Amino acid sequence: MLGSLIRLLVFLGVVVGGTWAVTALMALDGGVAINVGGYEYFLTPLAAVVLLILAFAALYVGLRLLGVGLAVIRFLTGDETALSRFFRRSRERRGLDALARGWTAVAAGDARQAMAKAEKAQRLLDRPDLTRLLNARAAELTGDRRRARRYYRALAEDPDTAFVGVKGLLGQAMEADETDRARRLAEHAAALNPKDRDVLDALYQLQSQAFDWQGARRTLTLQKKIGALEAPEASRRDATLALAQAEDAETERKPEQARRLALEAAKSDPGNPEAVVAAARHLLADGRRREAARQLVEAWRVNPDPRLAAAFAEMEPDESPERRRKRFERLFEANPDHRETLFLRAELSLATGDWAAARRAIRDLAEDEYSARSCAVMAAIARGEGESEAVVRGWLARALGASREETSDFQIGHAAMLPLLIGEEELREDRAAQETAEKREGDDAETSLGEEDEEDRTGSGGKKPKETA
Repeated sequence: MLGSLIRLLVFLGVVVGGTWAVTALMALDGGVAINVGGYEYFLTPLAAVVLLILAFAALYVGLRLLGVGLAVIRFLTGDETALSRFFRRSRERRGLDALARGWTAVAAGDARQAMAKAEKAQRLLDRPDLTRLLNARAAELTGDRRRARRYYRALAEDPDTAFVGVKGLLGQAMEADETDRARRLAEHAAALNPKDRDVLDALYQLQSQAFDWQGARRTLTLQKKIGALEAPEASRRDATLALAQAEDAETERKPEQARRLALEAAKSDPGNPEAVVAAARHLLADGRRREAARQLVEAWRVNPDPRLAAAFAEMEPDESPERRRKRFERLFEANPDHRETLFLRAELSLATGDWAAARRAIRDLAEDEYSARSCAVMAAIARGEGESEAVVRGWLARALGASREETSDFQIGHAAMLPLLIGEEELREDRAAQETAEKREGDDAETSLGEEDEEDRTGSGGKKPKETA
């Protein structure tokens, strides 16, 4: 350490002195006279500068020779590794310089420079843990995937660099869409380093694509543990996976396992309607009606959804409209001001013939949205209050052209009282008219295409080609 500091100070002193000397020499008008042993030498400024440069070169060579000489002396005095250390340090300095320049080239996307520096670093350095990765990345830049794979495999075989090598092979497998191989590599990489977010994310995706729900849930637990996912997102994903497991268990006729998994899904994400409905269905099948109702009510409090209302209605399929409307008050109280609650109030009011209550519930929503669902409900109210056919059909026409929500078909279908109030025949006629119009447009398009094909077959001469038997 001290020797390196001394050499650095000497070098800086020589540079500063040389710069001053060159500046002074160039400022002279005549030349430089040098007296050596009674002899006088006269040099022009240019010759003096050249001589000074040669002196610097000689000094550098002298310092190198001095270093070699000191290494020889240490060797002769008993230090058997003095010479090898001296030359190794020189190679290491050049190798590390090539390594640094190689990574700079990789970052800049310079494939040729990266490959050249990688090969030089590998030749000078006896550090495969450093040079293999650079060579692999450089090979990827040049498009030589086979060479890159060879270096990644070498890294994977070394315990100190196994994770880096496996992760590199994983990236190659995913780029090549080798999903089975990529999943095995991702599992290996996750076992080597269970805290790497990229590896866990890749493993989760690959396991989900392979329908390995149990493995994906284990990976999800690791992601949540290291903070790679926010708790709400992790709970949402876990509920989806548990629900998929429950469906598989039902298919395999394992009711106990399906019930347990459905309850896990509902517990993980109480706002997931599919999970809560599945859990309620299993609880009903097990005779636990109160628990099923409580599940649906709590889910409605978190995220009102028509599927929850349908499941709540199916708990008492044969009850009268008045009794159902009264029973649903428990659901309404869980989230009284939500739009789904207002829609549901309106629909149940229609079923009991309470047109005023239905209009009060739907009025603000109808004015704000004019969705297909709200227009259908308004048509039912108009029919129930004795409005003219023009008003009823106006609402129905507006329903056909209004925006449709993601679950609009389910929502309107859930309002089973609407066909009774509006008229099944009228709904059928409106739907048939719309289907006829769409079919007519399709027939016109097919006719146009047929005429174009006929012209193509006829050819430029206007004659059809003869048909072959």
